[in-house]
Amino acid sequence: MLTTSLPPMIAGLSALAGRYDVLLCDVWGVIHDGAAAHAPACEALQRFRAGGGTVVLVSNAPRPGRAVMPQLAGYGVPDGTFDAIVASGDVSRAVLAARPGVRVFHIGPDRDLPLFEGLDARRVPLDEAELVLCTGPWNDEVETPEDYRALLQDVLARRLMMVCGNPDVVVERGGRLIYCAGAIADLYAAMDGEVLYAGKPHPPIYRQALAAAEALRGAPVDPARVLAIGDSVRTDLAGAAAQGLDCLFILAGIHAGEIGDPATREGAAALATLFSAALVQPVATMHHLAW
Repeated sequence: MLTTSLPPMIAGLSALAGRYDVLLCDVWGVIHDGAAAHAPACEALQRFRAGGGTVVLVSNAPRPGRAVMPQLAGYGVPDGTFDAIVASGDVSRAVLAARPGVRVFHIGPDRDLPLFEGLDARRVPLDEAELVLCTGPWNDEVETPEDYRALLQDVLARRLMMVCGNPDVVVERGGRLIYCAGAIADLYAAMDGEVLYAGKPHPPIYRQALAAAEALRGAPVDPARVLAIGDSVRTDLAGAAAQGLDCLFILAGIHAGEIGDPATREGAAALATLFSAALVQPVATMHHLAW
């Protein structure tokens, strides 16, 4: 039962770090904003690792984790910030790999094509496809989900399943909110289309992330010693709760506009409403991730 009181707002990760062995940390909105790294967040993860902890980045990026790493470096995320990365693209690849020779209609930009590398899957026009893989809008700078309604009607007429390679609805990019694959997939689901969501808040990505942590630590990981960190109620907070994991919620992310200043009565009420609507609460909140 969700309580009416808000979780504590802490000044730094150090207030919680001793309770956990593993961090499953969101990427976009926590350690970078789509344009540049958040240096205090990177330092916090480095200090957690220096104390013997393991950091696995868990991203809804629609590319495999190995393809996300150079992008993080380009944003200025320093070496030593994390131990491993598991991305939604890794889960999407597993879905395609389980269907050898599958014919795929791809909705998404060319930057997501590393997802197909090494797979027995063919990109084809819609009229030849067996399933649809959506990794985002073709042009996320200008397009909205409504731009895809007519196309989705054609997909629905063919009764094709859509694999959503990034369940995020929006992400922050340099202070702007940009639509992601989740917004298109949600529209398709609302039209009664079948959708398989590859990333957070769904279980497969957490299974892969925890398996990576156990491999790195060389021992089983107690879920009670795992802390998820993220800025999305829909993906990070709900996903962690469904897996029985504690969550540290970052306020200065995609919900910042809804919350305002949580130190004010209005901001606190907005935050309480946000958590109440989701029927889950984090163990604590922070403005930005820092040590």
